[in-house]
Amino acid sequence: MEPFVVKENSLVSASSPLKKRRIDHTQAKADGSAVLDSNSNIDGAGGDETRMNMDALGDNSNNHEIDEDLHSRQLAVYGRETMRRLFASNVLLSGMQGLGVEIAKNIILAGVKSVTLHDENVVELWDLSSNFVFTEEDVGKNRALASVQKLQELNNAVAVSALTEKLTKEQLSGFQAVVFVDISFEKAIEFDDYCHSHQPPIAFIKADVRGLFGSLFCDFGPQFTILDVDGEEPHSGIIASVSHENPAFVSCVDDERLEFEDGDLVVFSEVEGMKELNDGKPRKIKNVKPYSFVLEEDTTSYGAYMKGGIVTQVKQPKVLNFKPLREAIKDPGDFLLSDFSKFDRPPLLHLAFQALDRFSSQAGRFPVAGSEEDAQKLVEIATDINESLGDARLEDVNPKLLRHLAFGSRAVLNPMAAMFGGIVGQEVVKACSGKFHPLFQFFYFDSLESLPKEPLDASEFRPQNRRYDAQISVFGSTLQKKLEDARVFVVGAGALGCEFLKNLALMGVSCGTQGKLTVTDDDVIEKSNLSRQFLFRDWNIGQAKSTVAATAAAGINSRFNIDALQNRVGPETENVFDDSFWENLTVVVNALDNVTARLYVDSRCVYFQKPLLESGTLGAKCNTQMVIPHLTENYGASRDPPEKQAPMCTVHSFPHNIDHCLTWARSEFEGLLEKTPAEVNAYLSNPVEYMNAMRTAGDAQARDTLGRVVECLDKEKCNIFQDCITWARLRFEDYFVNRVKQLIYTFPEDANTSTGAPFWSAPKRFPRPLKFSSTDLSHINFIMAGAILRAETFGIPTPEWAKTPTGLAEAVERVIVPDFEPRKDAKIVTDEKATSLSTASVDDAAVIDELISKLEQCRLSLQPEFRMKPIQFEKDDDTNYHMDMIAGLANMRARNYSVPEVDKLKAKFIAGRIIPAIATSTAMATGFVCLELYKVLDGSHKVEDYRNTFANLALPLFSIAEPVPPKVVKHQDQSWTVWDRWVIKGNPTLKELLKWLEEKGLNAYSISCGSCLLFNSMFPRHKERMDKKVVDLAREVAKVELPAYRRHLDVVVACEDDDDNDVDIPLVSVYYA
Repeated sequence: MEPFVVKENSLVSASSPLKKRRIDHTQAKADGSAVLDSNSNIDGAGGDETRMNMDALGDNSNNHEIDEDLHSRQLAVYGRETMRRLFASNVLLSGMQGLGVEIAKNIILAGVKSVTLHDENVVELWDLSSNFVFTEEDVGKNRALASVQKLQELNNAVAVSALTEKLTKEQLSGFQAVVFVDISFEKAIEFDDYCHSHQPPIAFIKADVRGLFGSLFCDFGPQFTILDVDGEEPHSGIIASVSHENPAFVSCVDDERLEFEDGDLVVFSEVEGMKELNDGKPRKIKNVKPYSFVLEEDTTSYGAYMKGGIVTQVKQPKVLNFKPLREAIKDPGDFLLSDFSKFDRPPLLHLAFQALDRFSSQAGRFPVAGSEEDAQKLVEIATDINESLGDARLEDVNPKLLRHLAFGSRAVLNPMAAMFGGIVGQEVVKACSGKFHPLFQFFYFDSLESLPKEPLDASEFRPQNRRYDAQISVFGSTLQKKLEDARVFVVGAGALGCEFLKNLALMGVSCGTQGKLTVTDDDVIEKSNLSRQFLFRDWNIGQAKSTVAATAAAGINSRFNIDALQNRVGPETENVFDDSFWENLTVVVNALDNVTARLYVDSRCVYFQKPLLESGTLGAKCNTQMVIPHLTENYGASRDPPEKQAPMCTVHSFPHNIDHCLTWARSEFEGLLEKTPAEVNAYLSNPVEYMNAMRTAGDAQARDTLGRVVECLDKEKCNIFQDCITWARLRFEDYFVNRVKQLIYTFPEDANTSTGAPFWSAPKRFPRPLKFSSTDLSHINFIMAGAILRAETFGIPTPEWAKTPTGLAEAVERVIVPDFEPRKDAKIVTDEKATSLSTASVDDAAVIDELISKLEQCRLSLQPEFRMKPIQFEKDDDTNYHMDMIAGLANMRARNYSVPEVDKLKAKFIAGRIIPAIATSTAMATGFVCLELYKVLDGSHKVEDYRNTFANLALPLFSIAEPVPPKVVKHQDQSWTVWDRWVIKGNPTLKELLKWLEEKGLNAYSISCGSCLLFNSMFPRHKERMDKKVVDLAREVAKVELPAYRRHLDVVVACEDDDDNDVDIPLVSVYYA
């Protein structure tokens, strides 16, 4: 599976100079009463039985203003209602070690109302191994107090405060959710009993990270309603027919496969004939197939189905009945499984964490790393607990696993904290909003595969009085040295990149005398980055991401040897990232947002045989892929199929959903406001060259381009703002009136296809022209955005009155709109395979000459310095009218075709191609990756020790599996994979290269460099090249320019064996220096 792509794929920094808001915990109270009244069980709830007082999820009656520029990516995941509930929620977080601060970071970035941090203990040097807000200067200070200021900087809209005294259960009453980290079972049961019985219930979460082990428990009360189980948009289909029978059979058009499931509830709309289905009543379906389903309803008495109709899934709320901790610990039910190779692990870890709790209660401390005596004591306690379980006892308590738990029990490792911080942060969001399915109820995880493969002496675990002592207590000092001396390349400094830099700094990666980390990103910081790219602050907007992220990461660990670059990684920067650069790397970490860059980095890592740690996120989903030389397949070995694109004729003439309308709107925006002005400037900058190029092209595309340029400088040229209003008003008439009149004239409502079938059958929707009205605000807003942007392209100032609907309406009324008569010879493309709307004509060359003549006349009337200002679409500035224009175009078109319209925010998501992104899944992904980094740097792990991950925090779902090995090619007694590259040194001639291959039992019949043939056995003249050096042939024939830093040349060789069977061989590198 291809890693998800996200445009962040950037990170965080310090706080805004705005006044910091803090509140005492006694102020952080939310009004609220009963959660719900339901007799439903875990299997679900629906209908009138489920009632929920939303005050229990935070009072959203305040109608909080949402900063859509800041939270746009998060809004794409959660929606406005969820965000409003979050903004009204107060959260308590107890325990500010590494896991606590990761959870706090994620929920503060999410944007709750308040976060109260509680901790009674002081910062130790040990804590610096996993807590990114602590520095050496904080040692000895209270953990909560030392955390407040830096966490407050993440989001000034969240009130962050500290509690340092002993916590009582009564203090929990003012919170919607409470999270306890590093708390005993005895105390946790006391607090959870209070939360469970409180009215409304308080969501209780207990989380722990112990070395490479983690546990999580959730109790959201006796009856918790999930408003949206998975966060996915309701699926829909276009109806083709509905039968008259009991039960009814419904078929849908084969435009897209149905995503329904048996038992789903659906509603019907726009059905013609069988109008009884349009009553909005949810109906149950079964026997779902790709393009049909059975409706559990008798339609024999209904009207006869004629045509049309949309069927849409209805999402149902679900009620979960959580058990309190005191009951759940004895009867945990089903555990959430993450790694199917460890299906028997969760019950064992359930026992192990209870044993560890009893050990710490009895000894007043956790086991000492490397102490066999403490490890044995833990095994004995676990055995005693297991024996007391009767029939539920485990066959084996696994002393080896318990030994590892004992050794690392005091350590909070940063990758584990990052991973669990993402998971717990998401559970808090669920508790406060009812969005997504909560974890029910226990989750256990371990990554023992991350440990060094060789047994370690007890001396390896001894503390060194360094910030890495917690990590050393788990992995030993030898691996710590490898981490510090690693040479790492992090590609991207967005959301993933910021999290990675934080993690690597805390782990001590590249913090030694031999170590170095290079991070590169060619992007700059935007406001929308701040909601998840936590190394950035509002005063960093406009600055280079890599530079700001590197500075912030160095602030986390002053020994971090980090170098920030602003170069894009690609063929054009191989002079920067040259052979020497790649050869000296230890590992590459991708934090990218596009597939093209990922594939390039993957190809470089394969070429230079470097490990690549790949990851990506999409909303609540994330995945990770380990690309390890000679052990796993590379990233490019498997590719997701390309997304299905709507046919051009559908987008331009026959849209049937809002996506089609927005795709068209974005295309029109770019054509009118960017491409045509750019063409005008290209012409004016060099008229002779431009005209010659058009004559040379001489095709329909050149004809249409010239036509638009002439139109822009002639009939549609604007000199004053009133001209821009006229242009926008006539555009409205052209797009939403005249074109529709022409379409329905050419294809009337009763038109048939050549086969006799109705032309306007599903999925086509019959359009109707609009009638402009200056009292319709959506019409006026379209004119306003169009006129203002048109004025910008011509450099005409916009008067203030034009930004008000009333002022603009008066000016619009003065525009004279000519009558329109449909043409009988109009050609409208209906072929779904057509890739262009331009239709060629035998007269194209003559028309081009005529247009060039007109263009020259237009140029003579212009000032010599006249140039237009092309407008590049920018989705994240709500003041620039770009999204107003696109939303107006799309919604007016949707109104033509009776397609549901969307607001500007939803239009921004679709037209702006915004990738949904949240901090929680990003943090979790980087945690998973950094657990793999331990294995890479240890260097002795096998493919079965590595893990690829797919996770969906919304469900929640974790699917962790071994990577796929690379494909092996065998020939005689040799074998190779994509990771192999054959090297021949000594600056060989063509003859010597062919002989070298013959010695491997291979007969080369073709050798190419780039797109040029250096040798082909079919061409007799190529035999004259035999005594020439391969590198000289490349220079002479392929015109290859070899840079000074390059020492070799790569050639692709096509070979056969002695039986004339083709053999795929690796790339051949010919070294000439």
